[in-house]
Amino acid sequence: MTSLRANGGRRVARLAAFAAISGLIAILLGAGSAPAETLRIGAQKSGTFGWELAVIKAHGLDKSAGLNLEIVDLANTEAGKIAIGGGAVDVILSDWLWVSRERGLGRKLTFTPYSSTLGAVMARSDGPIAGLADLNGKTLGVAGGPLDKSWLLLQAFAKRSGLDLGHDAHVVFGAPPLLTEKAAQGEIDATLQFWNFCADLEHRGFRRVVDMRDVEKGLGAAGPVAMVGYVFDEDFAVRNASALARFLDIARQAKDILANDDAQWPDIMTRIGEKDPSAATLYRKRYSEGVPRRPITEEEADARVLFRTLAEIGGAELVGPAAELDPGTFYKPKAGG
Repeated sequence: MTSLRANGGRRVARLAAFAAISGLIAILLGAGSAPAETLRIGAQKSGTFGWELAVIKAHGLDKSAGLNLEIVDLANTEAGKIAIGGGAVDVILSDWLWVSRERGLGRKLTFTPYSSTLGAVMARSDGPIAGLADLNGKTLGVAGGPLDKSWLLLQAFAKRSGLDLGHDAHVVFGAPPLLTEKAAQGEIDATLQFWNFCADLEHRGFRRVVDMRDVEKGLGAAGPVAMVGYVFDEDFAVRNASALARFLDIARQAKDILANDDAQWPDIMTRIGEKDPSAATLYRKRYSEGVPRRPITEEEADARVLFRTLAEIGGAELVGPAAELDPGTFYKPKAGG
């Protein structure tokens, strides 16, 4: 009798286990048959966002997350702003300054950090410019225009030490590639550049005279500030909270892969036309330094500090009618969303 009961118990246990496994298989098959959710991502092929999207595709991270990423090629950052404004894309890269300005004008965009890498003032390692004060009387090339955020922050930082760069230096504005070559040829004394062009110049024997991270800290930021981030509409985020969360998760995975896997960089060097393979180590180092790792509350607090500085020096033309960063600028998903 005992043996029969034992056998019966084992049979029940096996049936229960079989049912559990069958149920799990059914769930998995059901999940696999669900259509992938489509997100339209606006990105420039030549930019770092393009690098990350390529890694996502190559590693199948989008498929594993149940996403179909529809990549819309953008000519430049302005094209991205137009695309998201017209509803042609769901996500772009931009800065919290623009997002706050748009919110002040009635458009409910929101932002979450992408990168804290800004760049630096670069000058020849063997030249006479070793610090901020040495820019007095020198020709400084500024990537972008008069309202470029790094340029405005640099001016504010310089004024704290009594240097008026707009007056005391000969400033020329231009496209990053052009100013990079002008600096390399010795036609300008120094150049304020975006991070990837800084890496190019660093590889050519230039040094970082003024790092924008030091500028941010000098203006009151507690740590590296992610000026650039993923931008999307608030209503879109509410309707697609799960898909957006999965996208941000695989984007973080792609960043980790790029930061830790040497094998990814030869392809990137080919993308940017860099023929010297030794440059990959430097690019990877500078890229990895910009991966955001701080809590969103800290990012937002520092953004508020820098916003006030930018509003003071750039005025309404830069920040719009608001004197403070709009409260909804930084994306804070609802618990369980």
